[in-house]
Amino acid sequence: MTANFLIGLREGLEASLIVVLLMAYLVKTGRRQLIPRLWIGVGLAIAVSLGFGALLTFGPRGLTFEAQEAIGGGLSIVAVGLVTWMVFWMARTARSLGGELRSQVDKAADGAAWGLVVVAALAVGREGLETALFIWAAAQATGETTLPLLGALLGLLTAAGLGYLLHRGVLKVNLGVFFTWTGVGLIIIAGGVLAYGVHDLQEAGILPGLHNLAFDVSAAIPPSSWYGTLLKGTLNFSPATTWLEAMAWLLYVIPVLFLYIRANRPSPAKATGKATGKETGKETSKASAPAVATQP
Repeated sequence: MTANFLIGLREGLEASLIVVLLMAYLVKTGRRQLIPRLWIGVGLAIAVSLGFGALLTFGPRGLTFEAQEAIGGGLSIVAVGLVTWMVFWMARTARSLGGELRSQVDKAADGAAWGLVVVAALAVGREGLETALFIWAAAQATGETTLPLLGALLGLLTAAGLGYLLHRGVLKVNLGVFFTWTGVGLIIIAGGVLAYGVHDLQEAGILPGLHNLAFDVSAAIPPSSWYGTLLKGTLNFSPATTWLEAMAWLLYVIPVLFLYIRANRPSPAKATGKATGKETGKETSKASAPAVATQP
């Protein structure tokens, strides 16, 4: 549940931030009449994401066990790839996100009447589809149905509340720090989802080594115990892990985490600029966090 709460919070806040930026720009440029179109696009994105989640949940039913495991394993690996791309994309484009969205709004407003619906649907829909796929994969990995979905829902609701407070100017959040540390958490969670996907492919007979265990600590950490459930729900930890699962986790988490932390580390030039700004008494900007304009 905790892992899915983090997923919902992180992805939901990204989508909320996009909506906040779009609304603020429409207000500041005197285009309030286009706000309903923005919400139509957001509604379409949510509907498509829910439909995609339902398809993932109910689509494989009726297939053979091996086919279900093959589909589940393949989609889990795809989910890990999308989340990995997403955290690096946010780290790279956070500073220019507002400018890109404003440019798209200008083109949509000057073009087709419902262009803004498409802009909002695509911007929010991308986050929604990624969220649906990764939450589904994480829920499959924990072997539960209700609690992971509840955790994701609480995370999305929290993100929506934070987005509203940001829009009203009530809340100030260092988005750079938030996205950096939640990105670290998502990479670790994705490592567990990847290991589970490998296990699914082993059960489907696509990958070998299903009975070659790297370790089995089921006696010390029973899967039914509260701490076993906690480890499974937060880190997707399996007490009985095959060699292929363990290797997949290590070969993913260690290099990806290293590259991600290095990508988010301030460069010497930025550090010098911040120091100079402090010395001259000038306010320095948070380079890793997009500026969020609030209502006037």
